[in-house]
Amino acid sequence: MATVITLVLVGAALLLLETILPGLIAGTIGLICLMAAVVAGYSNFGLAVGNYVFAGVVFGLIVGAVIWVKYFPGSRMARMFISQRTIGEVGAEKPELLNQTGTAFTTLRPSGTALINGKRIDVVSEGSLIERGTPIKVVAIEGMRVVVRAI
Repeated sequence: MATVITLVLVGAALLLLETILPGLIAGTIGLICLMAAVVAGYSNFGLAVGNYVFAGVVFGLIVGAVIWVKYFPGSRMARMFISQRTIGEVGAEKPELLNQTGTAFTTLRPSGTALINGKRIDVVSEGSLIERGTPIKVVAIEGMRVVVRAI
């Protein structure tokens, strides 16, 4: 019985270590230990004890997963793995740029960079090539695309 209990405890410990060790190795070995505990329970102690070990392992996995999902994301340990900072802004929609004017910072063939209100903005020309330094006007905002036309 000591073998079965040892396999269950080692398997549970390895599953917990999987959260901080990369590569799925500890979790895989932990699951193998739990399966070995169930097999050892059946082979060494018969059907009744094997069923109890199997039910205990399944119950422990379900309860452990529920507790993990409920409490881990808010724990102090989880804060080491979850970034709380905002790095940048996607800024997909920029309606304030509509009808603004500026100059082509690079040659637009058809995409490039323009200076609009003193800021460098990635833009797409409405059609043809626009040379660097040409005055431009924003004619449309299409999601992340800022469409410009030469003035």
